[in-house]
Amino acid sequence: EGPAHDALSDREYEVLCLLGSGRSVKEAAAALGVSPKTVSTYRARLLEKMQLASNADIVRYAAQHGLIR
Repeated sequence: EGPAHDALSDREYEVLCLLGSGRSVKEAAAALGVSPKTVSTYRARLLEKMQLASNADIVRYAAQHGLIR
């Protein structure tokens, strides 16, 4: 079995990388050309799929797996 982020959709993975790099939801939304509400939805899905609890967990995971851009 591979890393937890392999289970994510392409867009969820993009959100993971952006938030993991320290971007805010609003900044990630601007980078992706979607609304902040949409980014929040992707964030909620990836937190559930990866069994994470917070943005701090996202940053830690991204750093440990070399996903920070």
